[in-house]
Amino acid sequence: MEMKEILSKIRHYEVRIRKAVNAQMRGSYDSVFKGSGLEFDDVREYQYGDDVRRIDWNVSAKGEETYIKVFREEKEQTIYFLLDVSDSQKVGTKKRTKLDVGKEICSVLALSAVKEASQVGLICFSDRKERYIKPDKGMKKGYEIVLNLFKLIPESGQTNITKFIHYALNLMKRRSIVILVSDFIDNQNYLHSLKAMARKHDLIVIHLLDEKEMKMPKLGIVPLVDKETQKTVWINTSARSFRKGLIDRYRYNRQGLEATCRKYRANYLNVKTNEDIVPKLIKLFKVRNKKINVK
Repeated sequence: MEMKEILSKIRHYEVRIRKAVNAQMRGSYDSVFKGSGLEFDDVREYQYGDDVRRIDWNVSAKGEETYIKVFREEKEQTIYFLLDVSDSQKVGTKKRTKLDVGKEICSVLALSAVKEASQVGLICFSDRKERYIKPDKGMKKGYEIVLNLFKLIPESGQTNITKFIHYALNLMKRRSIVILVSDFIDNQNYLHSLKAMARKHDLIVIHLLDEKEMKMPKLGIVPLVDKETQKTVWINTSARSFRKGLIDRYRYNRQGLEATCRKYRANYLNVKTNEDIVPKLIKLFKVRNKKINVK
């Protein structure tokens, strides 16, 4: 797909999301980028279009002008997109893999964030750092991220989520919004590292899934190739034990990820390769908006 087509598709997603959010939530489109740990910083005069829920009535009552609360993240917001580009992400259909979905999500949110004057950065990973783009503001930075996402050819096909999270934690010196996009297929236990990320930053986990990984057809004894190790193993796909094990591993991975996110106040969202990403992202916006308003 040409870059012109990619950008057209991303803009189409963005317009659909903006319209839906404005219609359903009657709130600000950028609410997904406001941190859950907002720190009060100052007040300023109310301007047309500001969220009335942020009016500081105590300050406003002292004079003739209306004032709203300003939070620190509104001035110094930094958003990191962390995308898994390992070979297990290449599962899906010929037209759309998990990696394609991940690139689309990071692209539309990155372009949306720079329009709200946020600093945006990108880290792509496998079992190593594949690409790092330092956070900065402006549409030029947004387009740089989109270009790198769709042009990147990873050097490694394997996954090491724990190693990657430790790298990202050392890199990010101040509290940021971190949007981590992966299928979370890793033989190593990464949950402890994920907890550390959720404690230090405002974490959004986007879990990419494909139906074939959960509902493999009964094909008898067939050779299966591990996408990351490239090893071939002969498996009886019709065997009850194999099919139960497949479902159990999937359920255990997903439940463990969801439980960790819930415990440490991180947002969790799963997206399948055969799903439209727009309703899913709108759901994320709603959850984030509600989270902020109860503060």
